[in-house]
Amino acid sequence: MWRTCRSDRLADLDTLVVAVEPGRREIDAATFAGLDLRGKALLIHTGWSRSFRPPAYFEGHPYLTRASAQALVEAGVTFVGIDSLNIDDTADGAQPAHAILLGADVPIGEHFTNLAALPRLGGRLHAAPVKVRSMGTFPVRAYAVV
Repeated sequence: MWRTCRSDRLADLDTLVVAVEPGRREIDAATFAGLDLRGKALLIHTGWSRSFRPPAYFEGHPYLTRASAQALVEAGVTFVGIDSLNIDDTADGAQPAHAILLGADVPIGEHFTNLAALPRLGGRLHAAPVKVRSMGTFPVRAYAVV
């Protein structure tokens, strides 16, 4: 089934950048506890983008747990971006974060870079997709206005 993403979930979004400890793989729900996420684009800065050359980039990347994805939906997040290969653990083939977030109409951005240059609060994310049909993934031009 073809679904379109609402523009209010891709453009001019208030951002919150959350940095996690380098080397941490599982990003659990406790990471986001107590944060005001309602209506925000959450950008998760793991530092993984500095490994953006094969083969290192494809092995052992950080990812969201099932519980963290559910917590983000319950908190009312509008968009979730990560500077990692995938928002899910690719080692087991399950994709709970994708299923939970996309099932709640929360777009996902992966492979983000330069998140360290953004302020924790106050940026405005734009993730404008190219016009495509019948694709599981697609490129966007993502940038933040600070």
